[in-house]
Order: sequence, then structure tokens, then C-alpha cells
Amino acid sequence: MNKFKCKVISGGKVEGKLIFSKEPILFYHTDPKTGNIIEKGHALEGKSVKDKIVVFPKGKGSSVVQADGLYKLDECGTGPKALIVEELDTVLVSCAIVMEIPMVTEVDKEFYNQVYDGQKITLDADKGEIIVQQPSK
Repeated sequence: MNKFKCKVISGGKVEGKLIFSKEPILFYHTDPKTGNIIEKGHALEGKSVKDKIVVFPKGKGSSVVQADGLYKLDECGTGPKALIVEELDTVLVSCAIVMEIPMVTEVDKEFYNQVYDGQKITLDADKGEIIVQQPSK
């Protein structure tokens, strides 16, 4: 088990599997019924953010569509459990706070070298801590 410190943006504690994207995400390009990313050509196309801890470099798109995408996911119960973002923008920050989605940033770069899709982690955004669970042998 490895621990990483992070900067808290929106509090809360969650445990779950992560989904990792090296590409920016526009949540408007998700299907609110399933949480699947529907953006053509995106690295996560066809994968779901539902109940996942989403790790990604930054958001993209205009503020209106980003907020609308997250809002629709939230309303349908298909949104992410938490957000781990490298570069902040005001839309993601305000959405996380208003929708009470735990969100952190400024995680040690080594974290990004250790994590992979489906890995189980605990994000304690109240303490500013991420615990990466190691696979059992």
C-alpha cells in the first residue's frame, strides 16, 4: 500500500476503482444513462465513469457544456465517485463543490506512474491523502 499527499479542492472520502485518462475529459461527451464516454477517438471511448474515481490531466470544452455534462451524470446517478485532476479549472472546481464530488489535485508525479485502470484506491479528500492498494499476489 502506498500513500500520496494531495491538495484538497472538495472534501469527502471514497473508496473504489479508478479510471485513468492521459487525455483531458469533457463530461458533456458522456452518456448520462450509462456514464460511458461517447467522444469519438477518446482514449476512454466506451468506458464508464459511473462510480469510478476519475484520474485525468484537465477538463476541456466550454464551461456550460462541462457543467451540463457533470450535472446530467449526477442527476442520473451515473457520475464519478471522485476526481483527481492535474490542472484545475474553475468549472470543474465549482461543479465538484456544488455537486459534493470529492476532488483533489497536486498529487506527486509518482502516483501517475503507479496507477492503472481498475485499480482500487481510497481517496480521503478530507485528509488530503490517497491510498493506492497493491494487488494481492
